[in-house]
Amino acid sequence: MGLKYDDNAKIIKALSDGNRLKIMDILSCGEKCACDILEHFEFTQPTLSHHMKVLMECGLVKSRKDGLWSYYSLNNSNCNKLILFLMNLITDTDECICKDKYKSECK
Repeated sequence: MGLKYDDNAKIIKALSDGNRLKIMDILSCGEKCACDILEHFEFTQPTLSHHMKVLMECGLVKSRKDGLWSYYSLNNSNCNKLILFLMNLITDTDECICKDKYKSECK
């Protein structure tokens, strides 16, 4: 399988903003309209749109349109992949990069 360092680095960079982490927390409660998310912040709708674009581009959030409104929700599959990546990164597993190096040195 292999760990996808560059792909996950982009996701982690997107999450390095406190507002985006808060948006992820809000969406963990379920799908929300942009107007409902905006109530939790003291910034403008264009700023929210920027944050949502970043989260959607890295695959953590998905959106759907219903008339004039945009609704956002977590992309649970990609969120779970990120969690697994982080767990594999800090846990001694068979996928540990050092184990591959060790195996090839011992042959």
